[in-house]
Amino acid sequence: MGNVNMKTITDEKKIERVLTRGVEQILDEKEKFKKLLMSGKQIKLYCGYDPTAPSLHIGNAISIKKLGEFQKLGHKVIFLIGDFTTLIGDPTDKEATRPKLTREEILKNCKNYQKQASAFLDFEGDNAVEVRYNSEWSDKMSFRDLIELSSNFTVQQMMQRDMFQKRIEEEKPIYLHEFLYPLAQAQDSVAMDVDLEIGGNDQLFNMMRGRELQRTINNREKFVMTLKILADDTGKKMGKSEGNAVFLDQSPENIYGAIMSWPDGFIANTFELMTDVSMDEIEKMREDMKNDAVNPKDLKMRLAKEITEKFHGKEQSDKAEQDFVNKFQKKDLSMDVSELKVEKENSLVQILVENGLAESNSDAKRKIQQGGVSVDGEKIELGAEISDDWNGKILKVGKKDFRKIKIV
Repeated sequence: MGNVNMKTITDEKKIERVLTRGVEQILDEKEKFKKLLMSGKQIKLYCGYDPTAPSLHIGNAISIKKLGEFQKLGHKVIFLIGDFTTLIGDPTDKEATRPKLTREEILKNCKNYQKQASAFLDFEGDNAVEVRYNSEWSDKMSFRDLIELSSNFTVQQMMQRDMFQKRIEEEKPIYLHEFLYPLAQAQDSVAMDVDLEIGGNDQLFNMMRGRELQRTINNREKFVMTLKILADDTGKKMGKSEGNAVFLDQSPENIYGAIMSWPDGFIANTFELMTDVSMDEIEKMREDMKNDAVNPKDLKMRLAKEITEKFHGKEQSDKAEQDFVNKFQKKDLSMDVSELKVEKENSLVQILVENGLAESNSDAKRKIQQGGVSVDGEKIELGAEISDDWNGKILKVGKKDFRKIKIV
């Protein structure tokens, strides 16, 4: 059940956060798993990544971040590269068979996976994350071993998968090797003798086969943790299959720009899954957007900056943000910024404070005096009067805050 001598964190609040944030469900039972973590025993856990593309993407980073949370608690993390399972191709949510890749293509694809995952995982030190490849054991299996392995499962179990049922209805082929993918993934749990497997909720079927096999072969428990899939408020997913994935090898400018192009419905969910912003603050974001109390673009800029910084550092994320402002916001601000109703008799200082563009009168004065307030690119002096000419123009405060002025 792991190394008892390794120092693990048993702080209940920290454990509860790891077990709930971004988590869909824990099987067999959350409380039983929590009790195991509270006991102080070091558990062994993993998540597998099939190198079907030459880069990981933000969807992968969700589970990598969760692995990192367990590493910070002191547990043993395995970053598994599915170089063998990729040869089969995971049929999850696929209405057609995956194209086959050669071993050479697979190994080339995963060349930079460890470097990308190091944004959340520590591959050095006393409790370093271990990188393993499932070809290590699966390549050695004989045909007899395969028959023995497959005897633990039934055709009826495999046919329970929704996408297979859909293919039958549409008279599309189901190839026998596609039945073998869940078996190969189940074998990973047994070969590494893990206590926990982490994956997206679309991987539940595969992970449960590993849970059953661990119980049968090693006669002990393997827990399964499914994570929420990155999706908008309507359930539309982000990922390779949908053609809207953000790959981690993209330039800082491209990552930032791609996130800025997302629908507003992705904002709060991505903050939950990809950042350490508190859940209380995220719930406030949801309410503020629902009540039009905040410009979603401001939140999206914050999100884009945080994620870009995670993979490329602060200097590059600052530059990406400024490039975005220069290239895009200044071109079509009048189209997509929120409106700011301005009464002529009010002072500019009063307007900034009342609309949340400055924290106080002194903060507003400082911003104006330092040249941080402009109307259509023209800096405004302290004491300037509100003019009818401002109607329809863009008020800019600092680098990020833009409002379209409406004189009332």
